[in-house]
Amino acid sequence: MDDSEDEYDSEDEYDMEEDDDEDLFGLDEEDFDTAESEFAEADQMQRFLEGWKNTPPLTKGYLSASFAATAYGYIACKNEFPPFLALDWKKVTKSFQIWRPFTAFLNFGQLGLGYAMTAHFVWTYMSTLERLHHAIPYDFWIMIGFGVMSMIVGYPLLKQNPKLLGHNLSTFLVYIWARFHEGMEVNMFELFNTRAELLPWFFLAQTFLLEGELPVLDFLGIVFGHIYHHFKTVGILRAPPSLVAWYKSDAALAKDLRNKYRAISEDFELLGD
Repeated sequence: MDDSEDEYDSEDEYDMEEDDDEDLFGLDEEDFDTAESEFAEADQMQRFLEGWKNTPPLTKGYLSASFAATAYGYIACKNEFPPFLALDWKKVTKSFQIWRPFTAFLNFGQLGLGYAMTAHFVWTYMSTLERLHHAIPYDFWIMIGFGVMSMIVGYPLLKQNPKLLGHNLSTFLVYIWARFHEGMEVNMFELFNTRAELLPWFFLAQTFLLEGELPVLDFLGIVFGHIYHHFKTVGILRAPPSLVAWYKSDAALAKDLRNKYRAISEDFELLGD
């Protein structure tokens, strides 16, 4: 009888010790799960801020301008892209609003999941291409300029009426990125792997499935990307000497850009070591 009582007393003491430990930290299992989740979110935010800080200048400026325009449209235009920035050829030709063909590239769609996905694609592939051109950034600027002008000129000639020019430009960038990384395995949304050269076609299929229409404009983005890659490979397309001379000059903006790209070059040197 005494042994049984001692056993019960021992179990009671053990339970009390558990309660004391729980009271000591003030956390139960649910609290620990919440704390772990908050830590993971904070870690993700820290990685995002660090990645944004290291984003090359043209990519950062482009994405910042796109978000500012889209946020303004969300607040002032019922989540529609600001009309005074949208592409309207009548106003371009009759009212000389020549900024419209260029500001239209800030349009990734309405603020929401679709916008976030396109912005992420641009951030990933445009920034990678800009970093790869850290030693000769003017070649990267020519690449972007070629894509923009191809769409501004090519779409009207082909009687296409683009709306989300930012999304179409992302397809152009993805195709060129894929040509730089042929044979590389790419993970898609943690679901499956595919080869880099198949990535642009995956995006075409995604557009078709999400929007329910043939992705003609995105396909033309791939075509323009292929033309650029061919011109670049055979040496037809080069940065003009005047642009190279400006980049190496003592102009304030040129100095600032050189400093930004020099920091990227130093990152590549550290990776090489």
